[in-house]
Amino acid sequence: MTQEGTEGSQGRADPGTPTDIVALVSMSLRRERARAAVSLTELARRAGIAKSTLSQLENGTGNPSLETLWALGTALGVPLSRLIDPPRSDIRVIRADEGVVMHAERDPYEAAMLASCPPGARRDIYRVGAAPGTAHLARPHTAGTVEHLILGSGRVLAGPEGEAVELGPGDYLRYPGDVPHIFHALEPDTVGIIVMEHV
Repeated sequence: MTQEGTEGSQGRADPGTPTDIVALVSMSLRRERARAAVSLTELARRAGIAKSTLSQLENGTGNPSLETLWALGTALGVPLSRLIDPPRSDIRVIRADEGVVMHAERDPYEAAMLASCPPGARRDIYRVGAAPGTAHLARPHTAGTVEHLILGSGRVLAGPEGEAVELGPGDYLRYPGDVPHIFHALEPDTVGIIVMEHV
């Protein structure tokens, strides 16, 4: 099994063996079912398969046929490829000392663009704060939501559940907001700015 790096030092398995593919399908089904906010029973009904079959597939113990995968993809509203070759992680981290910095001609002022707004997007801006303790787990927002976090003070573990990244003051993180995601303060007085982008 090989690893292929992506932005933010993330990686993913290269599905080359039947065992790898079963594990990938298991992970993909759980992710897409959570994204669609549909129960195991309801997805099985929509796909026309037994609930026990779907349960086995999500637990990585089944052996899915092409027909079953097509039916599940249709029921979830995603192409078959998303179940066997999901898109690479859309997580991007820019540390406080990274990025292209632009300086003013005469004033002691600098700016670094962290993310541009795509056409047709809407952004809401929030100041967030937390103290160490239980992680805040946010439910998936509407499909296509992207969150941008800039940490001002403290330390935090933030991002999609299972793929969260530790950030320090000045660090930037972009991640999908339409999957379960966490904000877990690691130090007192952890404060940041979250920009929610809706397309």
